[in-house]
Amino acid sequence: MDNLLCDEVWLSSSENSLEVCAPIIALKNYENEEFQEAFALSLEKELSYMHEPHYSNYLHSNNLIFPRCKVIQWFIKCGSRFNLSFGTVFWAVNYLDRFVCICQCHDWKYWMLELLAIACLSIATKFNEVSGLSLHEIQMEDLDYSFQSNVILRMEMILLKALGWRLNSVTSYSFGEMLACNVQNLGPHLYENLISPVTELLFQATLDQKMLEFRPSIVGISALWCTLDQLFPSISNTYIAYIMRLLNQSQKDDIIKCHELMGTQTSLCSENYHCGPLSPTTVLLNTTRIYDS
Repeated sequence: MDNLLCDEVWLSSSENSLEVCAPIIALKNYENEEFQEAFALSLEKELSYMHEPHYSNYLHSNNLIFPRCKVIQWFIKCGSRFNLSFGTVFWAVNYLDRFVCICQCHDWKYWMLELLAIACLSIATKFNEVSGLSLHEIQMEDLDYSFQSNVILRMEMILLKALGWRLNSVTSYSFGEMLACNVQNLGPHLYENLISPVTELLFQATLDQKMLEFRPSIVGISALWCTLDQLFPSISNTYIAYIMRLLNQSQKDDIIKCHELMGTQTSLCSENYHCGPLSPTTVLLNTTRIYDS
């Protein structure tokens, strides 16, 4: 796993990004019907964009845990190198997991995963970015194999058909972003204080096979909860209690489990990496510890 470090700017906030002595954050009216409707719709929609239950067991039985992590790290590095939106990277991960789960191949080779990863990222950028990347550009970022354009385009078509052309996926990041935006009185600086560590936790979660058992909404809420606990503890319990009222008991139980697991990983990362600004470097270092453990 050579050359895992990447540019420091993609996830970075300003140099004062972790200051928490900001004004107390007020929450929007709990009767925000627009948010509640959007949240409920996303909860319903996410079921159509998820891998099957026991997907983690399939990955483990086919020795795909480490190769999958390596591919996702490549997504993260490409996101940093080409300044892609976070949503694009999470979509690429979603396409990868859904296809691998649908395919159920029992003889995966790493070159097959790399070809699939290129197709996933290419489609995600075409769907979500103003300016797409050429297939040549995508393959410049530390791949073990190189593929001709016509081979990649064929793989893209196979991927699109397998996914039923359903690309507007609901991901843990889309939930995290939605929930963070629902906190009122966040200027650009305070919002960045909140969403940046949430995003880092979500990147870490994509590489932790234990997180695959949870729905994207559960992971997104847990990441926000962990971040509020650390940065804005005065409103954390109140806001999470409000979100909990919008969920059923099974979802609440899963959030408790996921939050505890994510909190443990966050503590491990904090003990070993006392860094200031957040960056892809810290994401990659921290997540390496997760899947190596």
